[in-house]
Amino acid sequence: MDAITQNNFEIVLREGIRAVKSGDYETARKLLNQAAHIKTTDARPWLWLADTTEDPRQKQDYLESAVAADPRNRLARRALALFIGKISPSDILREGEGVHIQPREDPLKTQTKNVFICPQCGASLSFNIHTKSQECRYCGYTRKIEQIPAADSGEQVLDFTLPTIKGHTWAENAQRYACTQCGAVSLWQAGETAIVCPYCGSNQLIESTETAAMIEPHAIGLMRIDEQEASAIFLHWLEKDWFIPDDLLESAKGLQLRPAYIPFWTFDGTMEFKWSCQINEGTSNHPAWVSRSGIDYELFDDELIPAIKDSISANIDNVLPFHLKEVVQFKPEFLAGWASLTYQVSLSDASLKARERIVQRVKRQIEQRVAPNEEKKDLIFYPLNWLDTTFKLVLLPLWFGSYKYKGKTYQFTINGQSGKISGEKPKDKVKTAAIALNIGLTILFLSALLLIIGSYLGWY
Repeated sequence: MDAITQNNFEIVLREGIRAVKSGDYETARKLLNQAAHIKTTDARPWLWLADTTEDPRQKQDYLESAVAADPRNRLARRALALFIGKISPSDILREGEGVHIQPREDPLKTQTKNVFICPQCGASLSFNIHTKSQECRYCGYTRKIEQIPAADSGEQVLDFTLPTIKGHTWAENAQRYACTQCGAVSLWQAGETAIVCPYCGSNQLIESTETAAMIEPHAIGLMRIDEQEASAIFLHWLEKDWFIPDDLLESAKGLQLRPAYIPFWTFDGTMEFKWSCQINEGTSNHPAWVSRSGIDYELFDDELIPAIKDSISANIDNVLPFHLKEVVQFKPEFLAGWASLTYQVSLSDASLKARERIVQRVKRQIEQRVAPNEEKKDLIFYPLNWLDTTFKLVLLPLWFGSYKYKGKTYQFTINGQSGKISGEKPKDKVKTAAIALNIGLTILFLSALLLIIGSYLGWY
């Protein structure tokens, strides 16, 4: 579109908007339809046309035309989603309004959401990760839980949830729970949702007023490693390290293993970015710098952001990756007998972290992506649009462990899908120094040998 046509479009659009605000809808419709025909890829005329009618069918047609004109326009997509009921107006966070969650001094009262009880004998059911069934260890009752793949389904549109209150909330408060089976009262940390009553051993899902107002999990990566297997992985991890003290395996005490399903946000979509630089179209001796620019795209799939506090997630990066293409649609039954947390990082904060990570990744690659094999300078890029971004809240399995050696506690983490382990180990200072000395002596010996051979062959 040339400058004159663009200028005419803006004038007609401005007059149409003025007519809408003054209540002259007939004039507004004429002007806005004219603007829509001048520039067919702009959603604004159609959005304002939607304000000129109370007829639901006509309003929806205008909003659908706005999305068709510019599918990337967030206001158009959001307005249509609000109109057809995909977003509730009461859930929208007012512009400029923030969500401030303050921990309470007294724990939140928590109630039962699901109790996993055997229908035959009344005992607790647990989910068996090997048989993929809920089982009763007392009477032998089993119930197979269907697994529905979720890797390519269940994606949620980020633009529909981000402006809502849910998109900015997280779990912050401790919880007090009175067990429905035995009546005992227990305290649980912020965001715990799947618990085992410490008094009667019943497996339950609990919910507080805080967690009830939050986004539900969409998918889960099922645990593949039981406690015996996790313990074997830990021992092998210790045994294969040459630098540990000789008495560590015998002296390590108080091994504790705690399984948990940890929440993660995943993001899919496309980043559209613009780049510009100077390209040398001459030679090194006689450079001819020419300005060049362009548009490129970065596709991202399952960009994974931990949804818990940094203190818990410190070792998680070292046990990645998870098998995200094997996750299944979430069902509460999968959590029977397994601890689970809800998120402590809001969707809005996680989306910003994901975008920052994607931008940093492109920054590292930009030299090879733009004019490869050509001499260039002053290369810059910046994001233009985030297109078709979707998200999921996924629960992924981890084992958290700790042990003691000579009065000090060491911690480790195991990926519950792959068995990859990372953590802290004590080092034998004498053994470490001896190995370092041996390596140094070996390097000196090889250097001296190479010098002798070189002198003999006349290299020096």
